[in-house]
Amino acid sequence: MSDFKIHTVETAPDESKDILQKINDKWGFIPNFMAVIAESPAMLESYMAINDIFDKTSLTETERQIILMTNANKHECPYCMAAHTTVSQMAKIPYDVIESLRDNKPIKDKKLEALRKFTSIINETRGWPSKNEVNDFLAAGYSKEVILDIIVGTAMKVMSNYTNHITDTKIDEVFETNAWGK
Repeated sequence: MSDFKIHTVETAPDESKDILQKINDKWGFIPNFMAVIAESPAMLESYMAINDIFDKTSLTETERQIILMTNANKHECPYCMAAHTTVSQMAKIPYDVIESLRDNKPIKDKKLEALRKFTSIINETRGWPSKNEVNDFLAAGYSKEVILDIIVGTAMKVMSNYTNHITDTKIDEVFETNAWGK
């Protein structure tokens, strides 16, 4: 793929420097994905904004990771699968949920499985689920708000997954133990 630079705070465009510094201060390092998208201050700012907004939804951490990992699996993004597996482990998301997401298999918990399945449907249909699929999702105990929040998470993953495909982002050492491939 293309040869994109993994920026540091020092090498990034001026408009990206403060954002990268905040990421480093918050997490203790700058993930390679964010270091790559620093090339475009608009992309870095957009991604961080949508990430912050997605974190403010009514969804639990487990539900957010289900949406993110389902999309990363559907988009076949090794970087995001490794990163979100690590994040999920750190958040103490049950092992069987993480494995289901990595393997694109049903989750034992029926409500969480409905979320995984509907997220897949949104991805596969490019936002054209059938009325029955929408009704089944709502009948599983989720709301119309969650349908829209799934789209927020999907948009976030389109940004990161497509970028990682184009840039062939190197998986950070901290995520390597959770390397993933189809």
